Order: sequence, then C-alpha cells, then structure tokens
Amino acid sequence: MKLLILTKKHLLVAIAVCIALCLAVIGVSKGLSVAVSAPKREIPIYSVATDEKKVALTFNAAWSDSDIDEIISVLKKFKVKATFFIVGEFADKYPEAVRKLSNAGHEIANHSDKHANMTKMKYEDIKADIAASNEKLKKLTGKTPDLFRAPYGDYNNDVVKAAKSLSMFAIQWDVDSLDYKDLSAEDIKKRVVPKVQNGSIVLFHTDTLSTAKALPSIIKELQEKGYELVTVGELIYKENYSIDHTGKQSKVTAPTTAPPTTAEQTTAVPTTAAETKATEPTTKKK
Repeated sequence: MKLLILTKKHLLVAIAVCIALCLAVIGVSKGLSVAVSAPKREIPIYSVATDEKKVALTFNAAWSDSDIDEIISVLKKFKVKATFFIVGEFADKYPEAVRKLSNAGHEIANHSDKHANMTKMKYEDIKADIAASNEKLKKLTGKTPDLFRAPYGDYNNDVVKAAKSLSMFAIQWDVDSLDYKDLSAEDIKKRVVPKVQNGSIVLFHTDTLSTAKALPSIIKELQEKGYELVTVGELIYKENYSIDHTGKQSKVTAPTTAPPTTAEQTTAVPTTAAETKATEPTTKKK
C-alpha cells in the first residue's frame, strides 16, 4: 500500500512538471512568433562609413530667403558645393532663390511640400506631399530630387517607405549645428567642427541669425583638417549598401537595389538625438 501511495505522488508531480513545461514552451513559441512577425524598422541615412575624409554640408530651407545670397557667396569663395533640402512652399514663395542655388551648382533636395509632421499623416498623404514638392523643384531646376529629409527630422516606417516608393533616399544627419536657436557664429562652430568625422552629414538652416557668419570659419577649419566638402549625393552609396542601427550607411559586396528593401536594414532604432522632433523649430522664425 505504501508503495502505491508513493507512486501516485510521483505521478502527480510528473504530471505537474509536464504541464509547466508545456505552458513554458507555448509561451516561448508565442514570444518567438511576435518577434518574428514584428515589422522591420526603416532607418534613414544619418552618416556614411568611409575611409575618405569627406563630409556633406546640408541646409534646410523652409522659412525665408534672407541669407541665401550670403550663403551662396561663402560657399563659392571656398569652392564648396552643398545640399539644400527645400520645402515646396518655400519654392512657391522664393522661386528665384531656388534657381540661384541650382545655378550655382548646389544639390537641390526635398524637405516636404508643407513642412507638416509626417508621422501623423497617412502613407498615401505622405507620398503625395513629397511628390508635390518634387514637381515644384523639378519645374524650377529641371531635375527631380532623389534625396528627401523629413520635417523636424521626425519619421516612421511610412515616411521612409513613401520616400523609397518615389526612388528617393531618406537623409538625416549626425552633426546638428542647432543654428536655428540663434546661437552665435562661434557657438555654432564649436558645435560642428569637433563632432565632424569621415562621412558626416552636417545640418544647418537658412534664415538664421548666424549661420552665414559661421560658415567661413567652419569651412576653413574643416578644409585645414583635410576634409573634402561634398554634396550628399556624392557622399552616399546609391547601390550595394546597408544601413545599421545607428543610421550609418556602409558599402556591401552583395548586389542590392537602391533604395533598399526593408529586409536589408536592421530592426534597431538609432539612438542619436537627431531622430527626435526637437531638432527643428516648429514655427517660422522672424
């Protein structure tokens, strides 16, 4: 009789263990299922992995053309070509400024049509907005932009996918001048020069208090350090590349199409501050 009681106890323990193991397996399976089915994180290009001392200066043009002539003059003096991300509504108000930039040999890129927060928009509306700006810029320059930067640097998968659907590369930055905060020329320089490295993309804005004044010393010092200042289009890889979790674009040997598919990117989100909304002012300055 004693032996039977022990056997029953052992049997109950075994059953309990089996149930626990089954529940654990089910839980793990569900967890794996969620992990596998989670959508890939679409990441724009923040910088480029390169051994060459190349850097791209970029300007967001959304408000006024007040300092466009001065910026063009400074860039010409130092024989530098830059990339200007232009809002469609800016192009409507200041078409001659856009023509001047294009005629001076600078790269004209898309910064949306209305400078709205695209993460709050539907996919089709995002795509329509980008396309509308492209049309305006093409009419003024004769070229359709293939670079796009989201307003406020704020994006999600739909924003990046919409740009890709129009055969465009989504571009962010890894060096932020914060010039829109009306910093002095010296403070802008201190924010930019020490942070620049091979493959950096630097963010400036037009219509600010000190950007045009800061440019000569910034450009001079970067050139003295051996950096070649190029356009974003000259800096990035347009085929056979990958983008890591920090937004750094690297050349790869395996053939891919450009822009890449979701599967070619990692799922992690960049940890740089550049991805937040607070990198640009939300209202027109001056």
